Amino acid sequence: MSTSVETSELRLGAATECCALDASPLGVSDADRMAKKLKALSDPTRLRVLSHVAAQGCDAVCACDLIDVLDISQPTISHHLKKLVEAGLLTREQRGKWAHYTVVREAFAELRQFLSLD
Repeated sequence: MSTSVETSELRLGAATECCALDASPLGVSDADRMAKKLKALSDPTRLRVLSHVAAQGCDAVCACDLIDVLDISQPTISHHLKKLVEAGLLTREQRGKWAHYTVVREAFAELRQFLSLD
């Protein structure tokens, strides 16, 4: 039979072996904002679109360039880009007929920090 001291030591040992978030638990507004980003990232097509934009680093990517590369129609590309912008993962800049997109680095720093486990 274990004593309360032994039980506490077992719990402490288990806690140090488990993963924990680096930051404190999220509040309601932070959870809503994070969920929006994660929901946008849960779509495989959006991940492909995002990866092509992110691969350009700080350079803006024209939506027109994504059509041929991804073999997806222009309306579909536009839909997914809009969702990524609404989630705060990309910024959009209109240049004449076409929109150009860049990654919001701060959004990914926030996601990285949230997902960081000890």
